[in-house]
Amino acid sequence: MKILSVGNSFSVDCQRYVRDIAEADKTEITLGNLYIGGCSLERHCENLKSAKPEYEYFFNNKSLGSASIQTALKDEDWDVVTLQQASHFSGMSETYFPYIEELSEYIRRSVPTCTIYINQTWAYEYDSTHGQFPNYNCDRRLMHERLTDAYEKAARVIGAEIIPVGKAVSIARERKEFDPEKGGIPLTRDGFHLSYKYGRLLAGYVWYKKLCKADLDKNSFLPADYEYIGRDSQTDRPLYREIEGTRADADLVKLLKICASQAIV
Repeated sequence: MKILSVGNSFSVDCQRYVRDIAEADKTEITLGNLYIGGCSLERHCENLKSAKPEYEYFFNNKSLGSASIQTALKDEDWDVVTLQQASHFSGMSETYFPYIEELSEYIRRSVPTCTIYINQTWAYEYDSTHGQFPNYNCDRRLMHERLTDAYEKAARVIGAEIIPVGKAVSIARERKEFDPEKGGIPLTRDGFHLSYKYGRLLAGYVWYKKLCKADLDKNSFLPADYEYIGRDSQTDRPLYREIEGTRADADLVKLLKICASQAIV
């Protein structure tokens, strides 16, 4: 499966572990991501009209440099293209239109064989210092309710399904293990971007299960941190070693799989 995101840093978070999760099941996935930090649907539309290489283009999580939407759409025979709103606008339905309609219409004309999905972003953490959090009364549950309504309306208008990452994050936060108000592990690293290990892993599970109809129960992937230890003397390829004590906790990973599955109905 080949997946392109017209996104921002939140799509970077979501894509980080998708290939690793898939590879553990011997499933091949190709990822593309058009990245501008905090990019809104309105700005995506402006970039579409200008056709300028405004994005950093990531291919399988590695930057290939600058690109336009038009260039990226032609780069592969994409099976899936995802769209999402900038997180600070995610609960404001009026900010989606007419931009998501214009983007989806262009994408369908350019890649008629692809399926468009809307990547549902998530609410900020309860103690987030993001400057736009006051628009939601600094209430993560209120933000989740509003963004849920906005994404569902957008999905109806353009006839697309939702990848419910935000819903999975909300479900996980109801468990004490992932509720920092109750001493649990936060799923964000700065109050809004997903945490490098468990937050990104949860998003990856949601993407993999939703897009590939996969069973997560037997998936063996466990993220860990690695250190560079030199190059292979025969191939000159870089070599890495897992840093002891950094592997994700198996019990917490099991909970994430449950939360991801509960989000997809």
